[in-house]
Amino acid sequence: MGFMITLSVLLIAGAVAGVVAQRRNQRARPPSDLDAEAEANHWLVRLGGGLVPPDVRARTSADGSADRALTSAAECHRTARAQLAAAHTAAEYGEVTRVAKEGLEHLRTARTALGLTPDPESGPARLPCPHGA
Repeated sequence: MGFMITLSVLLIAGAVAGVVAQRRNQRARPPSDLDAEAEANHWLVRLGGGLVPPDVRARTSADGSADRALTSAAECHRTARAQLAAAHTAAEYGEVTRVAKEGLEHLRTARTALGLTPDPESGPARLPCPHGA
């Protein structure tokens, strides 16, 4: 009976050690080209979504820094989109991600200058709907 308990404990400990080793191996491995492409695409879509024209009233009261930042963000979007179309390696997809994140920084600057929420994912600054919708 003691032999069976010892064997069970050793088998359980071996299984736990195998799972831990497998997870460490997955973290240490560089991302595949497909993973890098998916991440680059994610950041590019986020940047494109943030380029939706802001509230006209806020835009008219903005200074030139908001316009410059929006222009820079649009340039980053065009550059990243072109790079994504030509990318084939994880390093190239990483560059697309970097450019898209740089564009998001320009967007954050522009939205702050316009008096809107700095993060496009948190939604535009709008007045509440009068109909409660």
